Amino acid sequence: MSDIEASKPTLDPMSARPLYVQLADVIARKIASGELAPDRPIPSENHLADEYGVARLTARRAAQELRERGLIVTVRGKGSFVVEQPAGDTPEETEPNG
Repeated sequence: MSDIEASKPTLDPMSARPLYVQLADVIARKIASGELAPDRPIPSENHLADEYGVARLTARRAAQELRERGLIVTVRGKGSFVVEQPAGDTPEETEPNG
């Protein structure tokens, strides 16, 4: 791992993998490394779009991908937050209406 690229990996628009999956993978790595801590917000869709040079829709689809993987939960009006990962590899489903 290069220290230079570790801070902001670039997305490859020429790759067969959709940009939203690439962006979701980048955020998932930040969650796994602890850079994005449990119960803390991830950057907003607008911020992600600006930071990685993608459309806001791409950032939104990346967030949807992360929700499907069980890595984040979105709270209406507050944003998306990193889910506390259990010791096992089975993410818990969380009900957003509490």
